[in-house]
Amino acid sequence: MLGKRIREERLKLNLTQEKLGCDVGLTTAYIGQIERGERSLALDKLVMIANRLGVTVDYILSDSVAIEKSVPDNLMLQLFAGRKEDEKMLAVNMLKMMFQFMDDKG
Repeated sequence: MLGKRIREERLKLNLTQEKLGCDVGLTTAYIGQIERGERSLALDKLVMIANRLGVTVDYILSDSVAIEKSVPDNLMLQLFAGRKEDEKMLAVNMLKMMFQFMDDKG
């Protein structure tokens, strides 16, 4: 959870919610709500918090991002995004032929 990671890093630096909020232009209440998962956070503020805490944004988000598909699956989705249906079908048929060739060789 993003808020939990922010809280952990803030406490490592012995920062109060008030001090962190002051340093990044947010109220103490808002920092508390973020840490409890009650409020969302704009990207620019997330970057400011990460910089103040001395960590990367991907570190803060690492527990928040759920990766359900494998890398190849995600790559295929990216390659197919924005393509016409006939282009997608052409690619699928080419993959079928390639896999058939690999199976025949195997």
